[in-house]
Amino acid sequence: MISSLLVANRGEIACRVFRTCRELGVRTVGVFSDADEGALHAREADVAVRLPGASPAETYLRGDLIVAAAVESGADAVHPGYGFLSENADFARAVLDAGLVWVGPSPEAIEAMASKTRAKKLMGLAPLERVTAGDLPVLVKAASGGGGRGMRVVRDLAELDGALEAARAEALSAFGDGEVFVEPFVEGGRHVEVQILADAHGTVWPLGTRDCSLQRRHQKVIEEAPAPGLGGLTESLYGLAVRAARAVDYVGAGTVEFLVADGRAHFLEMNTRLQVEHPVTEAVSGVDLVALQLRVAEGERLEGHPPVARGHAVEARLYAEDPAAGWAPQTGRLHRFAVPEGVRLDTGFVDGDVVGVHYDPMLAKVVAHAGSRAEAVRKLAGALERAVVHG
Repeated sequence: MISSLLVANRGEIACRVFRTCRELGVRTVGVFSDADEGALHAREADVAVRLPGASPAETYLRGDLIVAAAVESGADAVHPGYGFLSENADFARAVLDAGLVWVGPSPEAIEAMASKTRAKKLMGLAPLERVTAGDLPVLVKAASGGGGRGMRVVRDLAELDGALEAARAEALSAFGDGEVFVEPFVEGGRHVEVQILADAHGTVWPLGTRDCSLQRRHQKVIEEAPAPGLGGLTESLYGLAVRAARAVDYVGAGTVEFLVADGRAHFLEMNTRLQVEHPVTEAVSGVDLVALQLRVAEGERLEGHPPVARGHAVEARLYAEDPAAGWAPQTGRLHRFAVPEGVRLDTGFVDGDVVGVHYDPMLAKVVAHAGSRAEAVRKLAGALERAVVHG
């Protein structure tokens, strides 16, 4: 049994994992950079260990320091959250080599799905090896990473070489990997994903769909579950997601992402971690995904059948940004932050906390759950209208 868990992360996801740990009676260990001294996640942890430095490269991306913190603090397991080292196979190996429980898939599964090209080949798909005018439009895409970096749409064959060169340079800078590939560009596709959970005994649960099509600069802003209007395509998506998990002997929580257009699903990638938008799945399924992650990491079986979705849930991400400056990230003190009761709030901030320059400007996620999609949207809109955010 896991008795003490270190969360190798910060902000709202660290606070969210701590919440489940408190309910389960699991001791929590947090890590914090100098910039995060006094941050909510550092205050909420039972034990908080300093990582000297301020930038991610000095702190939350230093797997050696985090493993040392886990060992020294007496933790017996590590949860990576999302971002930072959550999909780093070497970090997962280091955790296991230190004799700790890794709350996630095996390093081999992480590696297999880390590259979009390898993942597509595992699924029996292959990028375009040769592009002709008849293939256009096409998408040049980085094999690693995400967030729209290393991505270019090509509608004219004469632009292909330049797009490849620019995408390679951007991917190398952002992810340390300049590999790119080319695939058909799906016009007007919806971003639909399937949450999966798998145990070490061969059971894979598809835990519903999510629609994350409302994006800005390829970053998700509004997410909902279940994905509306899929009809008979849902079972096909479940089958593809389970197939992806079984292809790499997956264990833990993960997400398989698709573009859906013209009644067809196009496999994008598999994220080998918990997603930012996991609360909408929790709302409609009635499960605690973090609690299930811990159970699976302890070797328990998933008994019975996956729960059936009840109602509809919608999530909005709140950011510290300046709309007058092209939605540029903003920093400073958050003087007042209040969201009405009746909706779920996942956040790493309270009144008086400081939004710094080193990390993502997301303040919180607000989630509304109701009997229907229209009711959930109305409930969320009402809560956001009454929310108070002053900085």
